[in-house]
Amino acid sequence: MRVRPAVAVVLAGVLAGTGAGAVWSALGNQQPDASISPAGTATGAQSRVDDRASRDDERDVLAEPTPEAAAGDGSGVSPTAVSGSGSDSAAGSGSVLSLNPLDIEALPDIAAARPQAGDSAASGSGDVAGLAADDPAQVAELGASEAAAPVLPEGVDEVDFAAGILSTDVPVSGTGLLDVVPGSSPAPGAGEVSTVRIQVEQGLDVDGTKVADLVLATLNDPRSWGGDGSRTFARTDAADATFTVTLASPSTVDTLCAPLDTGGLWSCGVTDHAVLNYLRWVEGSPNYGDDMAAYRQYLINHEVGHVLGHRHEQCGATDSLAPVMVQQSGATIRCVPNGWPRP
Repeated sequence: MRVRPAVAVVLAGVLAGTGAGAVWSALGNQQPDASISPAGTATGAQSRVDDRASRDDERDVLAEPTPEAAAGDGSGVSPTAVSGSGSDSAAGSGSVLSLNPLDIEALPDIAAARPQAGDSAASGSGDVAGLAADDPAQVAELGASEAAAPVLPEGVDEVDFAAGILSTDVPVSGTGLLDVVPGSSPAPGAGEVSTVRIQVEQGLDVDGTKVADLVLATLNDPRSWGGDGSRTFARTDAADATFTVTLASPSTVDTLCAPLDTGGLWSCGVTDHAVLNYLRWVEGSPNYGDDMAAYRQYLINHEVGHVLGHRHEQCGATDSLAPVMVQQSGATIRCVPNGWPRP
C-alpha cells in the first residue's frame, strides 16, 4: 500500500512529538483527508484553517527559518523547537517542523534529539533544576548560602575565622614588628569619642581587618564601656589615636607590657595601649571552655578597661556574674564568667 506524502509527514510529526496539528499547519493548513496530487497540490476537499495557526505572524514562523537557526549549528532545528515547549506562539511554536516542514527524512533524527521527561540533560543542571521546578526560591537560597560560605583554613572554625585566625599555630617569639591595620570607621554612638588604632605583629597568620572589626564591634556593643552613652569608639589608622589595641606573640607581649610580668601567658592594659596575647586569642581560657567568642570579648573589654583607668576587682557571690575586671584568663574563678561591663 502506498502511503500518501501528507500522511507520512503527519506520522513522522507524531513520532517527533510535535503533534498532528502542527504538521498540518506546516503543510499549509490542509485537511487530513485532502488528496495530494503528485505535483503537491491539494484537491477534493476544502482547507480547514487551524485558528492557532491562522495568524499571519505564526504562518511566517512556520514558513521561514528563524534567525537563530540561520546563525546556528546547521542542524536546521532552532533551540526553541528542540525544547518542546508546546507553545504555539511566534516566540517559539515548539514545532520541530517549523523550519523545513517537508524534510521527512530528518524527522527520525529530530525525534531522537528531543529531550525526554526525566532526562537530566534536558533539565540543564540535574537535581538543582528539578528542585527549581518545585521551589525556585529554595534554589536561590541554596545558591546564596553556597556563595556566602567562606572557605575555612584547615583546623579553623567559623568563630576563629571571624576573629581573624588563619592558622592555630602560635609562635612563641615573633618578629617584634607591628603593622597598623589600615582603615577607619566613624563612631556609631553618642558621647565622648575615643579613637582606636589596631596593630598586628608581623608573622602572625591572621587577618588584621577581621581583628579590627571584632575589637570595634565589641567596644561599641551596648554591653561594653560605652553602653551608658558616656563614650563611643571610632577606628583610625592615625598615629594620634586615643589608644592602641595590639595583637602580638607571647614574647612581644612580655616586651610591650614590661615592667608588668606577663610570663608569656597573659595580656595587659597600660597607658594608651591594650596588648592582647595571641596565645590567649587562639587557646582561650578554662573559664570559658569552648566559647571562644565570649572569651575574646572578655579579653578586649578587660584590657581596654585598664586603659580607661579600671583596676582589678574580685568575685562576689558564687552564683553572681563576675565583674569584667575580675581576672578570668587563668585559674577557674568561683563566680560566673562574664566579659561585659554592663551585661
